[in-house]
Amino acid sequence: MAILWEKRHGGVCYQVRSAGRTRRLYTDGVFHSQFRPQAAQAGGIWDLLWLPALLAPPGVVRRVLVLGVGGGTVIRQIRRYLTVETITGVELNPVHLQVARRFFGVTPTMAELIEADAVAWLEAYSGPPFDLVIDDLFGERDGEPVRAVSANPRWCRLLCRHLGEDGLLVMNFVAAADLHNSACQAYRRLRGEFTSRLRLTLPAYDNAIGAFSRFPALARDLRRRIAALPGFGDLPVAVQQMG
Repeated sequence: MAILWEKRHGGVCYQVRSAGRTRRLYTDGVFHSQFRPQAAQAGGIWDLLWLPALLAPPGVVRRVLVLGVGGGTVIRQIRRYLTVETITGVELNPVHLQVARRFFGVTPTMAELIEADAVAWLEAYSGPPFDLVIDDLFGERDGEPVRAVSANPRWCRLLCRHLGEDGLLVMNFVAAADLHNSACQAYRRLRGEFTSRLRLTLPAYDNAIGAFSRFPALARDLRRRIAALPGFGDLPVAVQQMG
């Protein structure tokens, strides 16, 4: 794998690596984003962040909020597969935004990219709600990825406050235990914000993706829709209903 670009900023080493046309973003050695323009799948867990939107009723997903842009993989995949009106991406790291624009091809027509702390930005936000909110807020510690914002009741209530009445919240967790201990799953009052809750995993990754919807969503229906999507029939994703 070749190193296309490298930058040191604030004591952190950023690299964009390539394997053919595939682009990968590494921050202090932690794998943050991958995009494969020649393939249907981005590869890794990034596809799992948008695939639950396949279950949304037609025309529901119009306004999208991505918290934690990284290299912009999810934005590229949403624009490729979903018909949405706007995407807003909030990212604290200015180098990640630079990489998203320069190497991952995220243009102003694809998304509005905002350099800001996601918590402070969402607390100050007073605009219309979002139909799809993706929480992929991750940092690094000792060479390992860690959630940048705890999925505690305060954070989950804030996310719910800005989610549309038929909205979908998707959250990335380092492990299944973290998903099940998150406020959206572990707290009865917050569970009541949602009609359905799904867990998505891939065998090669420890990450667990929680999809919390305000519309009915069944695991078997999502498995069928993923299998029917061109280029995704071989994706080894496990989708489970959470109680």
